[in-house]
Amino acid sequence: MLGTIVNSMAIIIGGMIGLLLKKGINEKVADTVMRGLGLCTLYIGITGCLKGKNVLITILSIAVGAIVGELLDLDQLLNNLGQKLEVRFASKAKKKGSIASGFISASLLFCVGAMAIVGSLQSGLTGNHEMLFTKSLLDGIASIIFASSLGVGVLFSAALVFVYQGSITLLAQYISPFLSHTVIAEMTCVGSLLIIGLAFNMLKIANIKVMNYVPAIFIPILLCRFM
Repeated sequence: MLGTIVNSMAIIIGGMIGLLLKKGINEKVADTVMRGLGLCTLYIGITGCLKGKNVLITILSIAVGAIVGELLDLDQLLNNLGQKLEVRFASKAKKKGSIASGFISASLLFCVGAMAIVGSLQSGLTGNHEMLFTKSLLDGIASIIFASSLGVGVLFSAALVFVYQGSITLLAQYISPFLSHTVIAEMTCVGSLLIIGLAFNMLKIANIKVMNYVPAIFIPILLCRFM
Protein backbone atom coordinates (compact mmCIF):
# COMPACT_ATOMS: atom_id res chain seq x y z
CA MET A 1 0.00 0.00 0.00
CA LEU A 2 3.05 2.29 0.17
CA GLY A 3 2.60 3.52 -3.41
CA THR A 4 -1.07 4.35 -2.84
CA ILE A 5 -0.32 6.14 0.44
CA VAL A 6 2.39 8.25 -1.22
CA ASN A 7 0.03 9.02 -4.13
CA SER A 8 -2.73 10.19 -1.80
CA MET A 9 -0.32 12.33 0.22
CA ALA A 10 1.06 13.90 -2.96
CA ILE A 11 -2.44 14.98 -3.95
CA ILE A 12 -3.08 16.48 -0.51
CA ILE A 13 0.25 18.34 -0.44
CA GLY A 14 -0.14 19.54 -4.01
CA GLY A 15 -3.70 20.63 -3.30
CA MET A 16 -2.62 22.62 -0.26
CA ILE A 17 0.05 24.38 -2.31
CA GLY A 18 -2.57 25.14 -4.94
CA LEU A 19 -4.87 26.64 -2.32
CA LEU A 20 -2.07 28.94 -1.17
CA LEU A 21 -1.40 30.02 -4.73
CA LYS A 22 -5.10 30.57 -5.32
CA LYS A 23 -5.10 33.56 -2.97
CA GLY A 24 -3.08 35.53 -5.48
CA ILE A 25 -4.99 34.45 -8.61
CA ASN A 26 -8.00 36.42 -9.80
CA GLU A 27 -11.04 34.76 -11.36
CA LYS A 28 -10.08 35.59 -14.95
CA VAL A 29 -6.62 34.07 -14.60
CA ALA A 30 -8.03 31.01 -12.82
CA ASP A 31 -10.46 30.42 -15.70
CA THR A 32 -7.66 30.70 -18.24
CA VAL A 33 -5.50 28.27 -16.26
CA MET A 34 -8.42 25.86 -16.03
CA ARG A 35 -8.95 25.88 -19.78
CA GLY A 36 -5.23 25.32 -20.29
CA LEU A 37 -5.40 22.34 -17.96
CA GLY A 38 -8.35 21.11 -20.00
CA LEU A 39 -6.18 21.18 -23.13
CA CYS A 40 -3.47 19.19 -21.32
CA THR A 41 -6.09 16.69 -20.18
CA LEU A 42 -7.29 16.37 -23.77
CA TYR A 43 -3.72 15.63 -24.87
CA ILE A 44 -3.37 12.91 -22.20
CA GLY A 45 -6.61 11.32 -23.37
CA ILE A 46 -5.69 11.36 -27.07
CA THR A 47 -2.26 9.81 -26.52
CA GLY A 48 -3.78 7.08 -24.34
CA CYS A 49 -6.40 6.21 -26.93
CA LEU A 50 -3.69 5.28 -29.41
CA LYS A 51 -2.78 2.24 -27.31
CA GLY A 52 -6.02 0.47 -28.24
CA LYS A 53 -5.92 -2.04 -31.11
CA ASN A 54 -9.50 -3.29 -31.41
CA VAL A 55 -12.04 -0.55 -32.15
CA LEU A 56 -14.95 -2.96 -31.72
CA ILE A 57 -13.92 -3.70 -28.13
CA THR A 58 -13.77 0.02 -27.42
CA ILE A 59 -17.23 0.66 -28.90
CA LEU A 60 -18.85 -2.27 -27.08
CA SER A 61 -17.13 -1.36 -23.82
CA ILE A 62 -18.40 2.22 -23.96
CA ALA A 63 -21.92 1.08 -24.86
CA VAL A 64 -22.19 -1.61 -22.19
CA GLY A 65 -20.41 0.51 -19.60
CA ALA A 66 -22.75 3.43 -20.25
CA ILE A 67 -25.78 1.20 -19.70
CA VAL A 68 -24.40 -0.13 -16.42
CA GLY A 69 -23.36 3.33 -15.29
CA GLU A 70 -26.75 4.84 -16.08
CA LEU A 71 -28.61 2.04 -14.30
CA LEU A 72 -26.43 2.53 -11.22
CA ASP A 73 -26.42 6.33 -11.79
CA LEU A 74 -22.80 6.58 -10.65
CA ASP A 75 -22.62 10.22 -11.67
CA GLN A 76 -25.40 11.10 -9.25
CA LEU A 77 -23.80 9.06 -6.48
CA LEU A 78 -20.50 10.90 -6.92
CA ASN A 79 -22.31 14.23 -7.11
CA ASN A 80 -24.23 13.41 -3.94
CA LEU A 81 -20.95 12.67 -2.18
CA GLY A 82 -19.52 15.92 -3.51
CA GLN A 83 -22.56 17.87 -2.35
CA LYS A 84 -22.32 16.34 1.13
CA LEU A 85 -18.73 17.51 1.29
CA GLU A 86 -19.92 20.91 0.04
CA VAL A 87 -22.46 21.21 2.85
CA ARG A 88 -20.11 19.86 5.50
CA PHE A 89 -17.20 22.14 4.67
CA ALA A 90 -18.98 25.07 2.98
CA SER A 91 -18.15 27.46 5.80
CA LYS A 92 -14.46 26.72 5.38
CA ALA A 93 -14.42 26.90 1.59
CA LYS A 94 -13.57 29.90 -0.51
CA LYS A 95 -16.10 31.46 -2.83
CA LYS A 96 -14.01 30.64 -5.89
CA GLY A 97 -14.60 27.10 -7.09
CA SER A 98 -16.97 24.45 -5.88
CA ILE A 99 -15.99 21.65 -3.52
CA ALA A 100 -18.16 19.25 -5.51
CA SER A 101 -16.75 20.19 -8.92
CA GLY A 102 -13.16 20.09 -7.67
CA PHE A 103 -13.69 16.72 -6.02
CA ILE A 104 -15.38 15.18 -9.07
CA SER A 105 -12.99 16.52 -11.72
CA ALA A 106 -9.84 15.62 -9.79
CA SER A 107 -11.14 12.18 -8.78
CA LEU A 108 -11.94 11.24 -12.36
CA LEU A 109 -8.59 12.44 -13.71
CA PHE A 110 -6.59 10.65 -10.99
CA CYS A 111 -8.53 7.36 -11.13
CA VAL A 112 -9.42 6.54 -14.75
CA GLY A 113 -5.89 6.52 -16.15
CA ALA A 114 -3.91 3.36 -16.87
CA MET A 115 -1.19 4.19 -14.33
CA ALA A 116 -3.71 3.89 -11.49
CA ILE A 117 -4.59 0.32 -12.51
CA VAL A 118 -1.21 -0.99 -13.66
CA GLY A 119 0.71 0.76 -10.89
CA SER A 120 -1.61 -0.63 -8.22
CA LEU A 121 -1.26 -4.13 -9.67
CA GLN A 122 2.54 -3.92 -9.64
CA SER A 123 2.44 -2.61 -6.11
CA GLY A 124 0.26 -5.48 -4.92
CA LEU A 125 1.93 -8.30 -6.87
CA THR A 126 5.63 -7.48 -6.70
CA GLY A 127 5.97 -4.67 -4.17
CA ASN A 128 7.30 -2.44 -6.98
CA HIS A 129 5.94 1.06 -6.31
CA GLU A 130 7.91 2.84 -9.05
CA MET A 131 4.92 3.51 -11.32
CA LEU A 132 2.78 4.81 -8.46
CA PHE A 133 5.64 7.02 -7.31
CA THR A 134 5.81 8.46 -10.82
CA LYS A 135 2.03 8.90 -10.80
CA SER A 136 2.32 10.60 -7.42
CA LEU A 137 4.62 13.23 -8.89
CA LEU A 138 2.27 13.84 -11.83
CA ASP A 139 -0.84 13.93 -9.64
CA GLY A 140 0.85 16.23 -7.17
CA ILE A 141 1.64 18.75 -9.90
CA ALA A 142 -1.86 18.42 -11.38
CA SER A 143 -3.46 18.90 -7.96
CA ILE A 144 -1.58 22.20 -7.53
CA ILE A 145 -3.14 23.50 -10.73
CA PHE A 146 -6.56 21.99 -10.02
CA ALA A 147 -6.73 23.33 -6.47
CA SER A 148 -5.63 26.80 -7.58
CA SER A 149 -8.61 26.85 -9.95
CA LEU A 150 -11.25 24.59 -8.36
CA GLY A 151 -10.50 24.93 -4.67
CA VAL A 152 -10.42 22.64 -1.66
CA GLY A 153 -12.52 19.89 -3.24
CA VAL A 154 -9.38 18.59 -4.96
CA LEU A 155 -7.93 17.54 -1.60
CA PHE A 156 -10.89 15.24 -0.93
CA SER A 157 -10.14 13.32 -4.13
CA ALA A 158 -7.13 11.87 -2.30
CA ALA A 159 -9.52 9.74 -0.22
CA LEU A 160 -11.16 8.26 -3.32
CA VAL A 161 -7.76 7.58 -4.88
CA PHE A 162 -6.71 5.80 -1.70
CA VAL A 163 -9.79 3.57 -1.68
CA TYR A 164 -9.73 2.90 -5.45
CA GLN A 165 -6.02 2.14 -5.85
CA GLY A 166 -5.81 0.47 -2.46
CA SER A 167 -8.58 -1.95 -3.43
CA ILE A 168 -6.81 -2.89 -6.66
CA THR A 169 -3.54 -3.38 -4.76
CA LEU A 170 -5.13 -5.66 -2.19
CA LEU A 171 -7.01 -7.65 -4.86
CA ALA A 172 -4.05 -7.76 -7.28
CA GLN A 173 -3.23 -11.44 -6.81
CA TYR A 174 -6.84 -12.39 -7.63
CA ILE A 175 -7.42 -10.20 -10.71
CA SER A 176 -3.95 -10.23 -12.32
CA PRO A 177 -4.57 -13.50 -14.26
CA PHE A 178 -7.31 -11.70 -16.22
CA LEU A 179 -5.18 -8.68 -17.12
CA SER A 180 -2.94 -9.50 -20.06
CA HIS A 181 -1.03 -6.81 -21.96
CA THR A 182 -3.85 -6.79 -24.55
CA VAL A 183 -6.52 -6.30 -21.90
CA ILE A 184 -4.59 -3.48 -20.23
CA ALA A 185 -4.07 -1.77 -23.61
CA GLU A 186 -7.82 -1.86 -24.33
CA MET A 187 -8.65 -0.68 -20.80
CA THR A 188 -6.20 2.17 -21.29
CA CYS A 189 -7.90 3.12 -24.56
CA VAL A 190 -11.36 3.19 -22.99
CA GLY A 191 -10.15 5.06 -19.92
CA SER A 192 -8.44 7.61 -22.15
CA LEU A 193 -11.72 8.24 -23.96
CA LEU A 194 -13.24 9.12 -20.61
CA ILE A 195 -10.34 11.50 -19.98
CA ILE A 196 -11.17 13.18 -23.30
CA GLY A 197 -14.77 13.51 -22.10
CA LEU A 198 -13.52 15.10 -18.89
CA ALA A 199 -11.40 17.50 -20.96
CA PHE A 200 -14.47 18.53 -22.98
CA ASN A 201 -16.25 19.31 -19.71
CA MET A 202 -13.29 21.33 -18.45
CA LEU A 203 -13.20 23.28 -21.71
CA LYS A 204 -16.99 23.81 -21.42
CA ILE A 205 -17.52 22.22 -24.83
CA ALA A 206 -19.91 19.60 -23.45
CA ASN A 207 -21.52 18.42 -20.23
CA ILE A 208 -20.79 14.69 -20.23
CA LYS A 209 -21.61 12.53 -17.22
CA VAL A 210 -18.18 10.91 -17.32
CA MET A 211 -18.69 8.93 -14.12
CA ASN A 212 -21.52 6.96 -15.73
CA TYR A 213 -19.01 5.63 -18.26
CA VAL A 214 -16.46 4.42 -15.70
CA PRO A 215 -17.72 0.78 -15.75
CA ALA A 216 -16.66 0.74 -19.42
CA ILE A 217 -13.01 0.66 -18.30
CA PHE A 218 -13.46 -2.86 -16.95
CA ILE A 219 -15.59 -4.32 -19.78
CA PRO A 220 -12.50 -5.21 -21.92
CA ILE A 221 -11.60 -7.80 -19.27
CA LEU A 222 -14.63 -9.80 -20.45
CA LEU A 223 -14.61 -8.89 -24.15
CA CYS A 224 -10.94 -9.77 -24.71
CA ARG A 225 -11.70 -13.35 -23.70
CA PHE A 226 -13.98 -13.74 -26.71
CA MET A 227 -12.66 -11.27 -29.29
